[in-house]
Amino acid sequence: MAFDFQIAIDCSSPHELADWWAEALGWEVEPQDEAFIRRMVEAGHATEDQTAHHRGALVWRAGAAITSPEPGRPRVLFQEVPEPKAGKNRMHLDVRVGPERQVAEVTRLVGLGATELWRASQGPHAWVTMADPEGNEFCVA
Repeated sequence: MAFDFQIAIDCSSPHELADWWAEALGWEVEPQDEAFIRRMVEAGHATEDQTAHHRGALVWRAGAAITSPEPGRPRVLFQEVPEPKAGKNRMHLDVRVGPERQVAEVTRLVGLGATELWRASQGPHAWVTMADPEGNEFCVA
C-alpha cells in the first residue's frame, strides 16, 4: 500500500513564509475557513490566542499551507515552532527549473528575499543552494 504525504516546515512565521514560498513556486496559499475557526472558538474547542489575523482574514496562528495549481504534488505545511532554526537542514527542497532558467530564477528568488549560500556541481548537474527568509536551505537546479 502506497501512502500520500505532505511536507512540513518548521518556522517562526508560518503565514509570511507560506506567502513567500507560494510566490517563489507559483503555488497558492491554501485558504482557511474563517467561519469554522470562529465556530471552534465560540464552542470552546479553540481559544482566541490560537488565532491570528493575516492579510485581513482570521486564521489559525500555528500554521499555513500551500498547494500546487497542478494536481498530484504534495502539500507544503508551514508550522509555527518556538525555537529558532539551528544548524543545517537534514532535508531540503530541490526546486527544479532547468539549466536554461537557473540564473534567472536565482536572481528572482534573491529579489524576493532568499539568500544565495553556495554553488556546486557534480558531473553535468549544477545547483545553487539558497536559504529562504527564515534560513531554511533549498536548492535551485
